[in-house]
Amino acid sequence: MNLMFEPLRKKLTLPLLKAIQNCGVMSSSEEIYKFLVEPPNPDMGQLAFGCFVVSKNLKKAPAVAAVEIKNQLEKIEGVDSVEAAGPYLNFKFSSQFLAESILIPILNKKTFSENLVVDAPKTMIEYSQPNTHKELHVGHMRNLCLGDALVRLLRRSYGNNQIISSTFPGDVGTHVAKCLWYIKNHIGLNILDQKRNSPDRGEWLGQMYSAGNIKLEDEAIVPEKFEKNKKELTLILKQLESASGEFYDLWKETREWSIQLMQKTYVWADVTFDKWYWESDVDADSVRTIKKYFAEGKLVESQGAIGLDFDFTTETQKEKLGFCLLLKSDGTGLYATKDIELARRKFEDYKIEKSIYVVDQRQALHFKQVFRSLLHLGFEQAKDCFHLQYNFVELPDGAMSSRKGNIVPLMLLVEKMQNHVRTEYLSRYESEWSADELNSVAACVAKGAIKYGMLRQDTNKKIVFDMNEWLKLDGESGPFIQYSYARINSLIKKINISIDGGVDKNFDGGLLIHSSEIKLMQHLMNFNTQILLSAENYKPASLCTYLYETAKKFNSFYHDCSISQAETIELKKARLALAMSTGEILKQGLSLLGIPVPERM
Repeated sequence: MNLMFEPLRKKLTLPLLKAIQNCGVMSSSEEIYKFLVEPPNPDMGQLAFGCFVVSKNLKKAPAVAAVEIKNQLEKIEGVDSVEAAGPYLNFKFSSQFLAESILIPILNKKTFSENLVVDAPKTMIEYSQPNTHKELHVGHMRNLCLGDALVRLLRRSYGNNQIISSTFPGDVGTHVAKCLWYIKNHIGLNILDQKRNSPDRGEWLGQMYSAGNIKLEDEAIVPEKFEKNKKELTLILKQLESASGEFYDLWKETREWSIQLMQKTYVWADVTFDKWYWESDVDADSVRTIKKYFAEGKLVESQGAIGLDFDFTTETQKEKLGFCLLLKSDGTGLYATKDIELARRKFEDYKIEKSIYVVDQRQALHFKQVFRSLLHLGFEQAKDCFHLQYNFVELPDGAMSSRKGNIVPLMLLVEKMQNHVRTEYLSRYESEWSADELNSVAACVAKGAIKYGMLRQDTNKKIVFDMNEWLKLDGESGPFIQYSYARINSLIKKINISIDGGVDKNFDGGLLIHSSEIKLMQHLMNFNTQILLSAENYKPASLCTYLYETAKKFNSFYHDCSISQAETIELKKARLALAMSTGEILKQGLSLLGIPVPERM
């Protein structure tokens, strides 16, 4: 259940409820709270109540209902005016009340610690399913950033204990066989020995996979070579399945190299998982699980294969999902086989009520079939399984492919972006800042550029990665918002006045009467509401937009209302409190996207 946590809406809820009941209409505080919205023009007030539902019960026009409700309203502390404007009641709050309700909770951190939801379902979010023996590239970052932001947002909304993060790396399969085949047949043991102590051995495996794939495609046009290679790849896969043989030994060693590269990426991205599920651990058990369900009569056989047919029409139901193949006629499993076993483990290991899979849009039919199969097999949680699909990341000249080798390796890109930041933005501080701070800020800005760039687009839209655009300090970018925070931080240090956000506040919020000040406070009011919307709609992009708007509104306020040149020391303190609150909102909001902030830029 969502809580009533926003102070201005809470302030109006009970008086409105009482006034509506005096009009003879029954309602609830939750319903009133939900129908309080922001007017389209901030000059009309901070909140508006639409009288449509009430008017329906009164059997009167909404504009008439608005006037009647206004007449029943008692004086509300902190509200300067209530105006009936057509079907809406518009409420204007005093600057003093706005500051006390919005700025003080931000400054004393209460805004960031209050619960937003109670009795939330225990939820697992599975994301970042990288393959071993491939190189992580910039295209993988959309999944990683999306999943991580979702974990952070839902933990803030539902509570840390209700959200479990997991990953499901692919460490077996044809791609592994191709990599090992190429190393054995076209690289040789001497080079392999050299790579054993190389720091880039994980990246090297990805290059071997691409080279092996291209080599196999080239040789496929020769029938003899095609058959020979096919047999050898089958041999490799059988050794991996039986956990014995020279290829299995090579797999065990090189798998660790890939895991180390994954961990390097996750350390950079500040991502950790509560649970790692491995494809190799699920592989054999998934086949046994499907055979068990078949023996129990829960699955059907078709032309020697086992699965479920979801392509039928009855008097009460119609489905067009096709046949969900779970065991091929040769007895081997597929991705759906593994996902059913994986889901069973998730439900039993963690007693989760909801399961979210962050996987690209190509797998839409696959997950529809898997969720439908789980429901058929008796897993009630299947109705709360959700596939969060997303579109692809492309380079300006087209799509990326590990198979073809046309990728931008992630850690190489990070290094390139950090160098760009140091050269273009930070070179003027070479004589003032320490080398550690220069490197730290460069890393921080590069991370902000990548993560914000990956999150700001709606999930159904393609992302075109453009390093120079993403690193701009103007326009909608991570570095622009980071710079706005750093600018506020520098301003606070320069003015050097202590602002207390405790009970005995030492600033007068009633002095914040300029329209830019009011609009900024009104915008900050919506922070937690925005967090919950972003979390429950699985849309970190909407939080990106909110933070971008926050930075822009601060710039307008800063332009219109001088802090350092304020007419009185009291006005300077009040404006500084507003600036500090904005900086805290930017910092806390970016942290929910996994983006750090530099103290100065």
